[in-house]
Amino acid sequence: MIRSMTGFGKAVGEYQDKKINVEVRSLNSKQLDLNTRISGHYRENEHSYRSLVGKAVIRGKSELSIYTENNADLPKATINVDLAKNYYDDLKSFADSINENKTSLLSQVLRMPDVMKTSHPEIETGEWDTVSKTIENAIVKFNEFRIQEGEKLGNDFKMRLQTILNLLSKIEGLDNDRINKVKVKLTANLDSLKIEVDQNRFEQELIYYIEKYDITEEKVRLRAHCEYFIETMNEKDAQGKKLGFIGQEMGREINTIGSKANHSEIQKLVVQMKNELEKIKEQVLNVL
Repeated sequence: MIRSMTGFGKAVGEYQDKKINVEVRSLNSKQLDLNTRISGHYRENEHSYRSLVGKAVIRGKSELSIYTENNADLPKATINVDLAKNYYDDLKSFADSINENKTSLLSQVLRMPDVMKTSHPEIETGEWDTVSKTIENAIVKFNEFRIQEGEKLGNDFKMRLQTILNLLSKIEGLDNDRINKVKVKLTANLDSLKIEVDQNRFEQELIYYIEKYDITEEKVRLRAHCEYFIETMNEKDAQGKKLGFIGQEMGREINTIGSKANHSEIQKLVVQMKNELEKIKEQVLNVL
């Protein structure tokens, strides 16, 4: 069963007074392109999280977001008092030497290097486990979303493939009539010349000429490609690229039928087939 490259999954985990939110989302892309938005105190495990999500996404422009909703994990700020006093004394002495106002010294001191320090509380093993489990739950929902979207795509493909096959059946119904008309037209044109011809040679040339218009092989291959498309949709592995290749082969057969047709009604049907195939190709770009 096919899966869509478009997907979204969200899961929420709780550890003590923290609510941990994880979101995994993706859009169609030729390769895996994974971006992360992870709260700073969880970044030390970013590599393992990227690996976990990358294996699930496989292909697509995707994003992993991990964030918390409360303030329990905000960094704690502390002041290096001794360093701040040294800065203040130096700045005060300098201000006195040039008769400068000293009212703004405190704000300047707080902006000096290493005066303010921030620290995160140590993350416990249980919290790491909660984050990992929440990511796994988000991936499960992400894959469920992809499967649901894939079912919609699959139904659309089947409908359009059936339309192409129905149009092909109409072409087959017109094909014999087309060949007969070609024979009649050529014979009538020859008769109008009112000249004597070698009938055996004429028959040979007629057969050669008609063979150039024969679309039997193209009809057989197009039908086979449609069946192969359905078979590929039911495979377990990612099939998007393979379906794209099959669509290209279908296009070649349809184009050849159109170029050989020499029949207005068949060419109208070919245009309709091309329209359906173009919509299939557009949707295949979103198949994993």
